[in-house]
Amino acid sequence: MINEENVIKIIDFGFSVTMPKNKKLNIFCGTPSYMAPEIVRRKPYYGQPTDVWALGILLYALVCGKFPFKGQRNRQLFKRIT
Repeated sequence: MINEENVIKIIDFGFSVTMPKNKKLNIFCGTPSYMAPEIVRRKPYYGQPTDVWALGILLYALVCGKFPFKGQRNRQLFKRIT
């Protein structure tokens, strides 16, 4: 999407919520390969830093053609992420 100032925004409305900047989330959701360590650990987290993490995973995958962390099952993947 592009906003009124022609700034490109990458979005996924699947798990979107609106929260104040100073409030932490406690929602365990998302695509496992893109989850930030704090989500994987099931700790309260701020949304914006976890979005930046997911963007970093996306950029890595685009440049390298693979995800930076892999696992046969989610448990193994989460261990490698953390």
